[in-house]
Amino acid sequence: MGKRNKNRNKNKTESPSSGSGAGLMEAVAHFLTEANMQQTTVPHPAGKVTSSSRTPSESSGSKKRSSPHDEAGSDKDDGWQTIQNGRPVKKHKKVPTTDSSRYPAFIFSQQARLQSKVNLSQIRDLILYLFANGTAPQWISVKHRPEFRKVVTIMVPGLEEAMFKAKVDFSKYSDLTPDQAINRVASATSPDDYYPRALKKEQLPEILGPFADMFPHLWPVRAPGDDKYARLHSPIQTMLTAPNPKSEEKKSGAKPVSDPHGWKDQRTRITEFLATPEELLEHGFPEHPALLPEGERRDNFKDPEGWVHSRIQTFEEGNVPESEIEQGSITAGRRVLALDCEMCMTGDTEYSLTRISLVSWDGEVVMDELVKPEKPIINYVTQFSGITKEMIDPVTTTLKDIQARLLDLLTARTILVGHSLDSDLKAMQLAHPFIVDTSIVYPHPRGPPLKSSLKWLAQKYLNREVQKGHGTTAGHDSIEDAKTCLDLVKKKCEKGKNWATGESQGENLFKRLARAGTAFRATAGPEATGGLPTGKSSTAIDWGDITRSACNAATFKIPCNTDAEVEAGILRAVKGDPDGLEIPAGGTDFVWARMRELEALQGWWNRNKFGSDEYGGPPPADPADAEMPANNDVMGGTSTASVSPLEECLATLAQRLKRIHDALPPCTAFFVLSGSGDPREMSRLQAIQTQFKKEYNTPGSKWDELSVKWTDAEDQALRKAVRVARCGIGFMTVK
Repeated sequence: MGKRNKNRNKNKTESPSSGSGAGLMEAVAHFLTEANMQQTTVPHPAGKVTSSSRTPSESSGSKKRSSPHDEAGSDKDDGWQTIQNGRPVKKHKKVPTTDSSRYPAFIFSQQARLQSKVNLSQIRDLILYLFANGTAPQWISVKHRPEFRKVVTIMVPGLEEAMFKAKVDFSKYSDLTPDQAINRVASATSPDDYYPRALKKEQLPEILGPFADMFPHLWPVRAPGDDKYARLHSPIQTMLTAPNPKSEEKKSGAKPVSDPHGWKDQRTRITEFLATPEELLEHGFPEHPALLPEGERRDNFKDPEGWVHSRIQTFEEGNVPESEIEQGSITAGRRVLALDCEMCMTGDTEYSLTRISLVSWDGEVVMDELVKPEKPIINYVTQFSGITKEMIDPVTTTLKDIQARLLDLLTARTILVGHSLDSDLKAMQLAHPFIVDTSIVYPHPRGPPLKSSLKWLAQKYLNREVQKGHGTTAGHDSIEDAKTCLDLVKKKCEKGKNWATGESQGENLFKRLARAGTAFRATAGPEATGGLPTGKSSTAIDWGDITRSACNAATFKIPCNTDAEVEAGILRAVKGDPDGLEIPAGGTDFVWARMRELEALQGWWNRNKFGSDEYGGPPPADPADAEMPANNDVMGGTSTASVSPLEECLATLAQRLKRIHDALPPCTAFFVLSGSGDPREMSRLQAIQTQFKKEYNTPGSKWDELSVKWTDAEDQALRKAVRVARCGIGFMTVK
């Protein structure tokens, strides 16, 4: 005892006088350095003992055997784990097996309260939730979201719920009248119609049995549309346009547009944007005799009382010989005048011209006149027109004075530019055949009769704020509006015809996934715990030249001309190229594709856009001319000599989808969507409505002499047909 106490006292005597502070820290540092420089013995996986000399920097990568209680599935290194800074490094999780407790799934409860059918936008938002910054869905439960590896979505227009009912006679399926076809689609009348229908193989037609092997439910899916205007909106555009997150929306209005990936400007003459005679009539422009065919109707044409038309005899008078056009000229030898008018109310529903402004191509003001209407003004609508009583009272210029001046200005080589010019021309009671209208050149994303406002177009395409006086005593400035229209047209001429056509108020889905695609720890390692925006790769597979569509923004694009090519493209996108030169091994994260042979056979395809012999066009209208698959491959080895073309097409489709499903890797979300219901009757009635509007808006026409009628009966029939066209279906599962 005495000796040990003595040594202890000796140690205390030799310690620094400052106590245990700096000396102790120095001793600890010296000890750690010596320990790290020593040789360490580590057990080898094979049971042998090896020696290794490590520096302090190398010690951070040492390994040790994991305990029996470590995370399952960590046998990648035969029971070893890496130690970094004294702590074990967590490994990437393996892809879970189907019996794993963390396998992803879609779960729907029949106790869920659905207030309406699931719509196409909600399915798009579900994809954004799985792979990007979308919000969680309320209509379905997503289990183990971080475990999803891929999403494959296939659009198959032509699929209908009636096809999946027992004892369907496909030989007579397409023989129904329009009314019978509409009545075949039951409209939702109770909440029960909103719920998905369980797929049971014994209750399906034999050829569609593979659907029950792949999907648990058939979902009624409501296509995008507008009940007020009886319109069906594009399912493709809805599916491929992601809404702007609220945090990214600009309070000032539209987000400025950016050029698509790989876009090249194509300088285009302004004459390429002239409204056609059909477009002028469709949008309600006053009829000009030069637009009429040669014959008695043109010869006997008379303007309605008080109206005038520019002194042009034929539409061809506006043509300018190439020898007179300067090389590279956008105006192509024409005089371009931008027009905007302001109106005040002279009746309950009557507006009269009170100001007209004309601006030349160079931005010079050619005319800016106040006009006194013949009738007394009952409402100056100053918040829009900017016109006040004090401004109009001393004015002596009349509408006839303006008409006379315009007739001297407007020649066959004069092009009028403006926004919704039909309203301005009606206010001036003047007709002119050469029009470039920005509401037509920049179409509304949801199609006519909707039109984008000039203010929105300026924000999006010019990054400019106009009409700041809207709703105030300042009102609109017609000169500013005319110059804005002029700049929009100039922008279009510089960029090309396909620029900014159908721009949606959102972001391309492929761009969103590339920008905000989220990876989780299960797929990207511990550093992605909680979600890490790393971006997702994508592939688009569609018929024709897909670079002219929203698919151009996908990472990889595979154009096709048959459904067989689409199938091959999907498998390639999922697995990747063997050499990895284009699509990397393992494939892309998101795959979108469209199969169209059923759509063409059903008669849903608009054949006016492409001919059957064009690349990207529909298959031949006569099924006998199409390349049909071998009989034994379609009907399970039985002869298909007596099988209808529709039945054979559906059997082929089911087998294609089954092969794709079987080839998908685990943890892949798989969607099959029709996009819409049967649009044929809707299209027929809309064509009649368009013809009626053309004839009805023609000055001097008589209602009882029109070639078509449009009454409340036709209007109600159209609305019913639109409801049917919006009745799509969908299937979803996790492979």
